[in-house]
Amino acid sequence: MSYLFYSLALALAMLLSLPFWLYQILRHGKYRRGFSERMGKVPEKLKSGSGQPVIWIHAVSVGEVLAVGGLVGQMRRQFPQWRVVVSTTTDSGQDLAGKRFGEENVFYFPMDFAFAIRPYMRALRPELVVLAETEFWPNFLRIVHGSGARVAVVNGRISDRSWPRYQRFRWAWRHMLANVDLFLAQTEQDAARLKSIGANAGRVHVSGNLKFDVSLPAPPAIVETLRRSLAAEGAGPVLVCGSTVEDEEPPLLRAFENLLVSHPRAVMILAPRHPERFEAVASLLQQMGIPAHRRSQWQGEPLAGGVLLVDTIGELAALYALADVAFVGGSLVPRGGHNIIEPAQHGVAIVTGNHTENFRDIVGLFQSHDAVRIVGLAELPLMLMHLVDDDVERMALGRRAKETILSQMGVTSRTLEALQRLMAQDDDSRPASARAARKD
Repeated sequence: MSYLFYSLALALAMLLSLPFWLYQILRHGKYRRGFSERMGKVPEKLKSGSGQPVIWIHAVSVGEVLAVGGLVGQMRRQFPQWRVVVSTTTDSGQDLAGKRFGEENVFYFPMDFAFAIRPYMRALRPELVVLAETEFWPNFLRIVHGSGARVAVVNGRISDRSWPRYQRFRWAWRHMLANVDLFLAQTEQDAARLKSIGANAGRVHVSGNLKFDVSLPAPPAIVETLRRSLAAEGAGPVLVCGSTVEDEEPPLLRAFENLLVSHPRAVMILAPRHPERFEAVASLLQQMGIPAHRRSQWQGEPLAGGVLLVDTIGELAALYALADVAFVGGSLVPRGGHNIIEPAQHGVAIVTGNHTENFRDIVGLFQSHDAVRIVGLAELPLMLMHLVDDDVERMALGRRAKETILSQMGVTSRTLEALQRLMAQDDDSRPASARAARKD
């Protein structure tokens, strides 16, 4: 009965928030794509090859898709007779997953209503469902577990920001988390938090962060084109500011203006986090009178002394390779920060703000290796200027960042081994109703 109340409450919440969703659809075009899939219409592409056993992996957005990329690849090599399908929630995650895993294997995650979930369970009949990080949807977990499929959470984490919410409703989590067979947490703290809200202690293990194993894809052509263009015009140094959010661009651009005083041929490559903000950032650049080109319209024009606004998706990770210094956004304002691993993979000196709660463990690890610089708004301009001017410190900082990444690799293999053990467990450990469901 509690699940009925939850479903009613979810439906009521969706109804009350309908004006917001309509605004997002009409103003920004968000959530329009895949609506029928979210509501339970299984796309035809998933129905082909229905005789294969299925592993269903859910990765919410771009970060999770990148994190599970190596795992998907190893699964396909280890279990060639299995079909691995991937669901996402966001459009950007869907686009990247389609490129990485094949459009025929990618779809939108259904809303957490039984009528939307059951068609997918009937069509796919997954043997294993893998959830990246902490995507705990009550009806989904209940239905999947009841079907007899194994359920695993990989790369599990509970951020500082979301921890109070988990604590507040821990009375509800215990029953829900009983539907999960295996939790692979990023850190000991994440494991302890999972146990404290009701996860069975015997099912919780620490495997590390899959994002340390993310391999760099082949760079898009724009990277080499930009590299040649910057070299030809003698532009530099290059500052790449990635995943920036509202209220971060103004101080970053003022710091860039200061940098131009002593380095008039400097270049900023600026990549806002959310596509719907591209226009606003373009307007800001115009208002500030800073020469700028949009990546989508750039035709090789000189960039020295100006900004390249990255108004495309999926190129930022590769563009960090061009940086002398990289700034990772969502961190100058209280938004929890973003992942600093991508610039570290290129051996680039990294600067981030002091609001990094969502990546506390990663940032803490880099701090312990003296592989990142953390600043507030006041310190930002001086730090950028200092690193640009001090070649020795800048290069050493980037080298330590790369070494930190290399020291943490191997998580994907550990995760796959744990999933293999889970799949090999005797079915007698499943409820009788679940065992019967698998035989239907």
